[in-house]
Amino acid sequence: MKLWILLLAIGVSMEEIQRQDSCIDRFPGIPGNPGHNGLPGRDGRDGTKGEKGDTGEPGHPGKSGTDGRRGDKGEPGADGRVEEKGSKGDKGERGWPGKFGPKGISGPVGDKGQKGELGPQGRKGIKGDLGPIGPKGIKGEIGVQGETGLRGPIGPLGPVGPKGGIGNPGPKGNKGMQGERGWKGDRGEKGNLGDTPVIPRSAFSVGLNTKFPPSNVPIKFDKVMYNSLNHYNTATGVFTCQIAGVYYFTYHITVFARNVRVTLIKNGDAVLHTTDMYQGAEDQASGGTILQLQKGDQIWLQTHGSENFNGLFADPDDDTVFTGFLIFST
Repeated sequence: MKLWILLLAIGVSMEEIQRQDSCIDRFPGIPGNPGHNGLPGRDGRDGTKGEKGDTGEPGHPGKSGTDGRRGDKGEPGADGRVEEKGSKGDKGERGWPGKFGPKGISGPVGDKGQKGELGPQGRKGIKGDLGPIGPKGIKGEIGVQGETGLRGPIGPLGPVGPKGGIGNPGPKGNKGMQGERGWKGDRGEKGNLGDTPVIPRSAFSVGLNTKFPPSNVPIKFDKVMYNSLNHYNTATGVFTCQIAGVYYFTYHITVFARNVRVTLIKNGDAVLHTTDMYQGAEDQASGGTILQLQKGDQIWLQTHGSENFNGLFADPDDDTVFTGFLIFST
């Protein structure tokens, strides 16, 4: 395209030179027709971005603004004086343990623990009551007759038979006939009524109305269920023997919030111990024994150890009871 434009410009220049030369000697010719429009020129495209210019000088600082309107005066604050510190109050009494809460969600099964040491053998328990007679069983079939067994031992002597009648005298001797038996005599007068025997009696059954009684002293059971002979003293918590004999003592206790160690005491000496380790719920424990007492012997029940082993509990739904009675006098 550039070459074509260059050739066109050279041709136009040569034609102008020839015209000038011909105009000297000749007349001007008829004007030629106008030429065709040339091709459109190249569009101007954006050039490459120039380099960043130098930073100009900083401008002059502006004028200061006018002052704002003054605010209203605030309300006066509260008195900042500190009041005198009051005296420290007395320490409150320890509250009763709360009732056992609802059962929580079962946790994951823990790892199997190590095998514990073998504990001491426990005391032999009291023989239980005879259970009810079971239903009559179905009659079995007749079995095969067994072999004849060995002869058993001689049985006991049977009862004496009735007295025989009097026999006739034998022919031997000159003894005469025995006389007839006489008539039965009249019945004698009724004797005087004897004295009625007095059966000795001694029994009591008492319970707790309060929780966690004091340790290492006789427990004062103040809920009386039977104590008509007053052999148990509710003011001291001590049973005093009034009739020498053999007695049976038993206790049933409810354990809550703490461990418990209960001891049955006879004249100041420990006779029977019961321990229950609290496991997070209401526990039940009991003990009982038979003792031979002399008149004046004293029996009582007490918790043994610190307050952490004094978990005896009682409320309208749970009881702690102490009972004793005479089996037979001596």
